[in-house]
Amino acid sequence: MKLLAPLLLVAAAALLQGCEREPVRTVVVPPRPPTGFGQAPQAEPTPRVAAPQVAAPEVAAPSAPASGSAPVAVRDVGDPDGARILATRELVVPVVGVAPTALADHYDDARGKRVHEAIDIMAPEGRPVVAVDDGRIAKLFTSRGGGLTVYHFDAQGQLAYYYAHLQSYAPGLAEGANVRRGQLIGYVGSTGNANPAAPHLHFAVFRLGPQKNWWQGDAVNPYPALSQAAPAPAQVVAAASR
Repeated sequence: MKLLAPLLLVAAAALLQGCEREPVRTVVVPPRPPTGFGQAPQAEPTPRVAAPQVAAPEVAAPSAPASGSAPVAVRDVGDPDGARILATRELVVPVVGVAPTALADHYDDARGKRVHEAIDIMAPEGRPVVAVDDGRIAKLFTSRGGGLTVYHFDAQGQLAYYYAHLQSYAPGLAEGANVRRGQLIGYVGSTGNANPAAPHLHFAVFRLGPQKNWWQGDAVNPYPALSQAAPAPAQVVAAASR
């Protein structure tokens, strides 16, 4: 049994090699890979879908919300200011049925020639995906890498939450819609460059700049905050339209 866990981690990492991050420190210009802050991305047509690196020294992540839990140690917290902001948020795990203890830190994993800058939450295809925080839907976007994606700004306009590889959106979900923590926004899938044999939610966070561009910001490691978040509610409702 002691050998089983490492073998499972190796197998999961192999399945997820195709999963690349979407725009955080870069601007996406689909279908080409991100190349810098050139221009806003142009959406692709929406597909028909169903309703040897040296490790950085370990540092302590920012303190979690006032829950009495000890900070989680990670190699890279990402943008320090964004990490401090994220640590104050009361979040829920964005996939129903996944416990915070089941999450793993994939933030600084290699994805091709890039760093992941996100975590992958493994779940069966069609599992509900919910908003991790209160806020609004800033952009619904389809790209070659991320497939069906959602960009969700927090209520303060400081952070953007990014959900990728969705099978489909929640009924009625629209840009500009206000969402509450725990509301249904979509379903786990394998759209984009995700491996169909390993459906999952690619989840990223970035701190927004002064322009509040949905495709631009400084990446933040979501793992420390989500590892101390509440589980998603078992009963979810669709996001309300604006």
